[in-house]
Amino acid sequence: MSLLTSLMKAGTQFQQAMEKRPSQAPSGNGEGAKTPGQRHETVTASESGSKTDDRFTLSERATQDPGRSKSATLQMTEYRQTIGQDLAFVRETLRHKLAEYQLNPASRLEVEKNEQGDIQLGGGLPADIKNRIEQDLNNSKPFREAFSRLSASEPTLHFMDNALKLNQAYGVNNSLLDAMVSEKQEFNGLQDLIHRYDSLRRSTAASNTDAFSQARSYAFNLNTQA
Repeated sequence: MSLLTSLMKAGTQFQQAMEKRPSQAPSGNGEGAKTPGQRHETVTASESGSKTDDRFTLSERATQDPGRSKSATLQMTEYRQTIGQDLAFVRETLRHKLAEYQLNPASRLEVEKNEQGDIQLGGGLPADIKNRIEQDLNNSKPFREAFSRLSASEPTLHFMDNALKLNQAYGVNNSLLDAMVSEKQEFNGLQDLIHRYDSLRRSTAASNTDAFSQARSYAFNLNTQA
């Protein structure tokens, strides 16, 4: 009985020692006694840390999105001022032609290039006068050059303006606009953007010739609301 009692006592002491180890472990590593509140705080901090990281990542992407930050630097007013001289020249030349041929100054005119690259008019003018004005315009090097510049710059500005408006209104980024804009503002001149837009449009439209030909068409309209 003495041996059995000793063994039972030793077993009880061992069990008590094992039960005491979890509560003594925190004091052993310098964290102090463990309480239910601290245990709950540890779990919450871990979960909260994960959620906080996710929210921070999303917020950082939203505010530092490369496409959005680059397109926000586009100087649309400055670009339009750049082509303002060409717009004014083309407009005044057409108005002068209406007056020269004694046509109603509110007559509607549409100017575009045909497949051969020559200036052609639309708008319901008498055939003989239409042909004479077309000949005058095609013989005018300044007019042809100004119109050629507009045929490249205005579609580019129109695309950028629409893309920026959609971005501001709905938060929708345009991948083509993002690809057009350089990280360095000095490389975002109007001619730079026109060149990139034309190159990207050609590459994206290569598999759709109909869409490409439609995108290339450009017409200048005078008195469209007359």
